[in-house]
Amino acid sequence: MTEVTLKKQRPKHLALNEIRLPLPGKVSILHRVSGAGLFLMLPVLLSLFGSSVGSPESFASFKEVVDNVFVKLILSGLVWAYLHHFCAGIRFLLLDVHVGVDKQSAVSSARLVLIVSLILTVILVSKLW
Repeated sequence: MTEVTLKKQRPKHLALNEIRLPLPGKVSILHRVSGAGLFLMLPVLLSLFGSSVGSPESFASFKEVVDNVFVKLILSGLVWAYLHHFCAGIRFLLLDVHVGVDKQSAVSSARLVLIVSLILTVILVSKLW
C-alpha cells in the first residue's frame, strides 16, 4: 500500500453541525459565551447602575429605559448569563479539586447547572417583568 492510501482523509472544513458534544462540553461552551457576554455588556450595566443611583431624576430616566421591552429582553439574557456563569463556575471549581470528575457525575453536575441556572433565571426575570 502506498502512503497516500494509508492516510486518513481529513475534511477541508470543520462541520460544526456534525459535532456532537456531550452535555458537559455544552455547559463549558455556554460558560465561556456567558462570560464573554457579561464582559462585553459591562459598560452598559455600569451605566444603567450609575443612572439608577445618581439622583431621583436619573432614576426616573433609568425606569423609562428599563420599561422598554427590548431592554428587558437584553437584561433577561444578562441575568441568565450571570446565573449560568456563576453556577458553572462553582462546578468548575469543584472539578478543579477533583470532585465529580468521573463521567456520570460530570454529566449530572452539568445537568444540575443548567436546571438551577434556568430556574433562578425564571424567578429573577419574573421580578423584572
